[in-house]
Amino acid sequence: MNQNGNQMLHGIKVLDIANLLAQGGGDPMRNWGEKKNGISLAWKSYSRGKRLLSVDMHQSAGQEIIKKLAAQSDVLIENFRPGRLEEWGLGYDQLSAINPKLIMVRVTGWGQTGPYKDRPGFGTLAEAFSGFAHITGQADGPPTLPPFGLADGITMLTGTYAVMMALYDRDIHDQSGQMIDLSIYESIFSILGPQVTEYDQLGIIAKRVGNRSPRGVPRNAYKTSDGRWVALSANAPNIAARLFRAIGREDMNTDPRYATADARLAHGDEVDGIVSHWIARHSLKEVLEILQENEVSIGPIYDVQQLVEDPHVQSRGTVIQMPDQDLGKVRIPNIAPRFSRTPGKIQYTGKNEIGYDTLDILKEIGYADEEIQDMAENRIIRGRGIS
Repeated sequence: MNQNGNQMLHGIKVLDIANLLAQGGGDPMRNWGEKKNGISLAWKSYSRGKRLLSVDMHQSAGQEIIKKLAAQSDVLIENFRPGRLEEWGLGYDQLSAINPKLIMVRVTGWGQTGPYKDRPGFGTLAEAFSGFAHITGQADGPPTLPPFGLADGITMLTGTYAVMMALYDRDIHDQSGQMIDLSIYESIFSILGPQVTEYDQLGIIAKRVGNRSPRGVPRNAYKTSDGRWVALSANAPNIAARLFRAIGREDMNTDPRYATADARLAHGDEVDGIVSHWIARHSLKEVLEILQENEVSIGPIYDVQQLVEDPHVQSRGTVIQMPDQDLGKVRIPNIAPRFSRTPGKIQYTGKNEIGYDTLDILKEIGYADEEIQDMAENRIIRGRGIS
């Protein structure tokens, strides 16, 4: 539960009851990925800035806690299968009757309606179903899934702007809250470009093209003479012209095979081969210096160590180091985007102990010590300071 994140949202209370899987030991995201001293490093980033409450929502007393919190919240985020919250008396109709201003974000793999709505839904399935995996990878290789939660991240961003639009509508237009039906597959599908229209009008089914672009040449990842990699995007006519000039091939700007975008696309293998051959004969430092001096869109392909050590990243504070109650200090990604007047601030890294703030939150919403003790004895709540 968060209520004081970015200064711009001061006073907005968000109740997040979403969970990777429903388990008695807390969100299993706590145990994902690499660990240090038995503590998940992913959790430190994913749960940053959140107050932690542990409540058994299967029990009526636990459901009452959620209702009391929802009555005081602006936004509620959940990701249970459709109908599950309704079984507990915590559906949108029930909660909005308590708090008409409540905005409820319902995140599922397939949406709240349709024949697939009751299927389990994860980002991996959405990346496959949406068409993303089909167009990702080398042309002669298999469909490729990302090694991180891409669809989940896109859904997070989609949900964020949806919430801001709903808050604007509620507060500026003096309306009630509303329910946001947010499916993971539709979120990632929405960014995949004009594939549907191209298929509808021309019957084109997009295929895998590796690091090339089906809409412009040259655009690829290229290996330098010292074994490093760079990414180059020069589909725009003016950038392509500067690239050819920079690599000593001014003739390509007047050669009918390469002089226009359509011609370059038609002769993509030839163009790519010429560029690749030039880059392969130069070191990373030489490639970057020559092409950047000629205002060609090129950059190094970094691993995480190179990113963290880059002077630009360090200058902007893209990665920040924060104190952590378990690990001493932890580096995590900073807030993006940057606002000039209200830049925002990460209050703290993720707290590891289950229900760390349960006791404080229950007292804030009016529970007496006797009630808290009774719920603890009945295993409805748990957390720091609760015996």
